[in-house]
Amino acid sequence: MTTATPIHWWTATRLRDAIASGELSAVEVMTAFLDRMDATDDAINVMVFRLPRQECLELAAEADRARERGEPLGVLHGLPIAIKDLVDVAGMPTSRGSRAFADRGPMPTDAPHVAKLRAAGALLIGKTNAPEFGVGTVTWNDVFGITRNPFDPSRHAGGSTGGTAAVAAGMLPFCDGSDSGGSLRYPASFCNVVGLRTTPGLVPAVAGGGSWSPHSVNGPVARTCRDTALLLAGMTGEDPLSPLSAGRAPTGELGEPRTAPLRLAWSPDLGGLPISDEVAEVFAGTRARLEAAGVEIVDADIDFTGVDRAWEVIELTGWFSLLGRDPIDHPEKYRDDFVRNVSEAAAFSTTELIEAEDRRYRLFTEFARVLTDVDGFVTPGAPVVAPPAGDKWVARIGETTFDRYFQWQRLACRLVMTQHPVLALPAGFSRGLPVGLQIVGRYGRDVDLLSIGEQLEAVLGVSDVHPER
Repeated sequence: MTTATPIHWWTATRLRDAIASGELSAVEVMTAFLDRMDATDDAINVMVFRLPRQECLELAAEADRARERGEPLGVLHGLPIAIKDLVDVAGMPTSRGSRAFADRGPMPTDAPHVAKLRAAGALLIGKTNAPEFGVGTVTWNDVFGITRNPFDPSRHAGGSTGGTAAVAAGMLPFCDGSDSGGSLRYPASFCNVVGLRTTPGLVPAVAGGGSWSPHSVNGPVARTCRDTALLLAGMTGEDPLSPLSAGRAPTGELGEPRTAPLRLAWSPDLGGLPISDEVAEVFAGTRARLEAAGVEIVDADIDFTGVDRAWEVIELTGWFSLLGRDPIDHPEKYRDDFVRNVSEAAAFSTTELIEAEDRRYRLFTEFARVLTDVDGFVTPGAPVVAPPAGDKWVARIGETTFDRYFQWQRLACRLVMTQHPVLALPAGFSRGLPVGLQIVGRYGRDVDLLSIGEQLEAVLGVSDVHPER
């Protein structure tokens, strides 16, 4: 079928409806995305594993046959997706971007949210790149290399959810991701797409002892808030192996667009963090556009004292919980900063752990109080535009220098510690590079947050800007 807008730029919601109605076949949709991958991925380097084309097309053909037989169709029926290479997919390898896991064979089972995606009708066709164990908010590793930005391949796409680049480039309608320090939100801001750090437990996850922690969550990435809600609906619900998911019902899609007046809390630097001039300029312009559209904005002042250290203690302890002493005993298998993380975590005291948990709870309660009076809390999506692809992390913003990879992530890390859902949304451009914003929403109200995001999308008008390549 020939269309005025290439199929790979159709929204996921439109594609799903077209497949369900027979306007398009799942085979036509799959072919469009596979062709786009063939034309684009050599420059972007995001697909680290992909099923053979004929196997992908047979998955799509079976989806078409299911529709023709009149079988009930899931919310994602016939739509292709690739999974972040930190997450297991039955029949596909999981390398976690690490030399230590690079030679592992296919995994025997699906991770919980992957099983839900499959049950919802999504067609799993491959894996997307991630930095080693998800460390850092730019995607590079010694196994697969650098994932580049579709708007400028000399720049990073962000990370650790490297699949964001595939969505921005039109290789996929959406992808999954995870977030413990900005891994859904920084790449969304760099690539002009939407990423949602979900309320803990909303998307089921299994990570050993980490399954009981609200620190790292899985979530969706798409090109619009409506598509993000669609993908979320296919990822959510209870799973018996994921304790935080107990009692969780699957979320629904967005209804009619929200039109109620908006009142937003606003912070240009989230407690005094360094922000580049390019981002600050776009962010100020974003505020002006929203206010001109009738959005009420109030300045917010939150006390983040002690939050950065608390995040570090919780984050690094998670890495130690995941792998134990292996990075300490066999450092040659891991990147240096990951070994440093685990080594430091091994020396944390009980007092440090208790104080970190307490600081997290106190920040949660402060945001819960703030959000009783506003619809959302807004701050920049990332402190800089996408950095050069050769950088291992951003080492300087203005006069502030950083000697560890996570120090430039604090605009995202501080919001992790609120435990509330956080939406990354396109806000504008600076010299052709995307700039995003983050919106913190009410706890457990992720779909409402996406509805608010859709309302802002309509005002800002940049979500449908795609790379020229």
